[in-house]
Order: sequence, then C-alpha cells, then structure tokens
Amino acid sequence: MGLLIRNGEIVTVGSRTKADIYAENETVTRIGKNLEVPPGTEIIDATGKFVFPGFIDPHVHIYLPFMATFAKDTHETASIAALIGGTTTYIEMCCPNRNDDALAGYELWKSKANGKSACDYAFHMSVTKFGEETESQLREIVADGTASFKIFLAYKNFFGVNDGEMYQTLTLAKRLGVIVTAHCENAELVARLQAQLIAEGKTGPEWHEPSRPESVEAEGTGRFATFLENTAATGYVVHLSCERALNAALAAKERGVRLSVEAVLPHLLLDKSFAERPGVEGMKHVMSPPLRAKHNQDVLWNALAGGLVDTVGTDHCPFDEEQKLLGKDAFTNIPNGIPGIEDRVNLLYSFGVQNGRIDLDRFVNIASTRAAKLFGLFPRKGTIEVGSDADLVVFDTGYRGTVSVKTQHVNNDYNGFEGMAIEGRPSVVTVRGKVQARDGEFVGERGRGRLLKREPAYF
Repeated sequence: MGLLIRNGEIVTVGSRTKADIYAENETVTRIGKNLEVPPGTEIIDATGKFVFPGFIDPHVHIYLPFMATFAKDTHETASIAALIGGTTTYIEMCCPNRNDDALAGYELWKSKANGKSACDYAFHMSVTKFGEETESQLREIVADGTASFKIFLAYKNFFGVNDGEMYQTLTLAKRLGVIVTAHCENAELVARLQAQLIAEGKTGPEWHEPSRPESVEAEGTGRFATFLENTAATGYVVHLSCERALNAALAAKERGVRLSVEAVLPHLLLDKSFAERPGVEGMKHVMSPPLRAKHNQDVLWNALAGGLVDTVGTDHCPFDEEQKLLGKDAFTNIPNGIPGIEDRVNLLYSFGVQNGRIDLDRFVNIASTRAAKLFGLFPRKGTIEVGSDADLVVFDTGYRGTVSVKTQHVNNDYNGFEGMAIEGRPSVVTVRGKVQARDGEFVGERGRGRLLKREPAYF
C-alpha cells in the first residue's frame, strides 16, 4: 500500500515548497501538487504543517558497558523514543574497550540491534587499541558497510588510544577512505587532575568539570587536528563543548585540515551549574566533556547559525539515579552520560528556530542532511526527493508542551531537560514509507529498522 502526505510545506536544505509526497516500496516516488494516487493509499493531511526529511542523530550510545554498569536503553526502547521525537536514523558508537577483541565487539553490538530497532541505524566503529590484528579486523568491518571510526583521546587505559595508536588509525583510515570521529580531550591530564582533586577531598559532582577543563578539550581538539593534518585523513570532532575547543577546530579548518564539528544538545541548553547541584541532582548532569560556563552556549549557537558547526547530536547515554549514585563518594565513579534521543529535535526547533537562533534551512541541515552527507547516507537519507527513502516527519508547529520524565519513552528515571517548554513536535513520523509514530505515541512495527551499509568516500 502506498502513502500520500498531502498539502504540507516540504522543507529541505535550500528548498521550501508546498506539494504532495507519494511513497511506495519504501521510497519517495513522486512529488507534486494534487497527486492522484491508487485506491487504498494511506493519506495523511499535512495542511498547515512542515514536512521534514527524517532526522539523523549521528552520536548515540545504546548498548554500552561503562564504568561498572550498563547504559539503560535497549534498541527497542531507544528507537521508539527516537521516532516519537522525529529521529528516523541514528548512528551508534560501537565501543569495545582495550581488553576486548574488536571484531567480536562489532558482532556483539550488531547482535544487540538486529531485529530490535524500530528505525534504521548504523555504527561508528571505535578503535580503542591498535595491535597486530587491528588492521585486518578494521578492513573486515569496513567491508561490512561500517565506514566510520571512533577514537577516544580520553578514558585512559579503557577506551583511550595513545598518540601512536591515533596515528596508526588515521593512516589506515586514509587508505580505506574512512572518516574518523574523535572524543577530544587529554587523557593524561584528566587522570592527573582527577587524582589531585580526589586527594584534596574534592569528591562531589561539581569537581567533574574542573577535572577536565576547557583547556584540556582545546588541547585534544588541536592535537587531533594536527594528526589529521599530517596523515591527510578526514576527521569529525564529537560533542565539542566550548569556545576554546571551537577556536582550535576552526584554526585547523582555516589551514586546510579536513575536519567537521559536532555539538550536542546538552551543551546548547545546559550549563555547569546543573552539575554543581548537590547530590544526585548534580550527578545526573555529569557527562564528558562536561557542561561548561554559560557563555559557551551563545558561542555554539552562533557557530551553528554560521555553518561553523556541522551537526547537532545527543551523545545519548542514559543512566538512572541508582547508577549515578555509584559516584556518591567520588565524582570519578559517576557514570558519564545524559539521555536526549527523544528530545533533540523538539528542543532544537523550540530553542533554535522559534527563538531566532537558526533558520529552518540550518535546522534541517544540522539535524539531518549534513550528517547524511558526512557519513555516507545521502541522498538515501537526509533529504526528500524521488528515490530517497520515505523517512518523513510531519511537524506540527502549533503544539505546545513540556519535557518531562513522566511522558518520556527512554528507559531512564529522570530527564536532564525536565520542565523545558516545547513549541512544536512531530505529528507523524515514517520509516521507509510506514507510519511509526503519531502525536507522541509509537504506533508502528517493532524491529522494522535496518542496519545501513555505507561506502567509504574519504580517500
């Protein structure tokens, strides 16, 4: 059965037009005014609403063994939450640690998602060591359709790579045509600062940010860029949080380094005072890089508006209150992360478009199209055109609501954005032509999601 979305205003990068969209066999097959469709076609009236390409979250953690516990979501719960919030594709970080076999880890992460996700998905493959088998394993993973890597310049002796391993990873990535995403800090400095603060009796969540200050993130960003420059590889800085790190990235781009930048929702809307709250309330907002001084928010919004920051993800990584309390005696034991996969699109529209910080074109670009282009999904994803997957979001700009743990669908017992006002939300969300969510509720097919195969493009 076909699907017709009628009378909406279609918004893609560089284009706004009022027209109908007809989809069958999972793809968009016709776009035009007053389309005639076969009997039995499912018809959705989008009069007075925007129709966006399905949104893409380029940075999530769903299955994640981390800091003596596991992230709370499953692919079922996370994908349903994503769809209700308008995200139709996510890219998960596959993160075996230094003691794990990379290929076995990759197969484990795939098995956790297979048949469980209600929306489409892909992986960034983390390289957490570089040993004798690493190159052959990574070649096998790329041949399987995972065309992006992830490295951590943090979490010493667990996820983190040293400079030699970073060089080896980037050199191989260049040969394979793979983009490398990076968590940019300085693992040694963080470890030393953490030990110093704990020794001084500074154990609460308010000391997490001073243990990995802006200078540490800026150094990591600059070092990653320098390695990119000297290997001719292509890179992508994840969850950049502050002005100093942004300046390091922009300086590299100005001298020709192939580098893109991601911001994440928490750094746009929350500041370090949230993590300075006493007890578990502060622990809820511990993530890395940490929430920063408030002035950085305007810096990031302005960079988004000006095209200096490419994408907005979430770094979705849910831990509940009981798990956060693992760090009650030392901030170094607080599981790092905050949920956000369900709220990203609504909050980005409400605090970005509605507040005049970004226009609709930038909104679609940073939340969908740019990620699709960077990570080998465009034009299958990230746009609305004939031949593209029929991942469509009919968006009701008249909706008014509030973010709350009481109404969320992620598997977590708090919401880091609790009480924030929403102006607009998806009214209908489709994945490859099938309606999966309506008006804040999942109405679709569990397990519909597919692993997206991608081709290397960064030679």
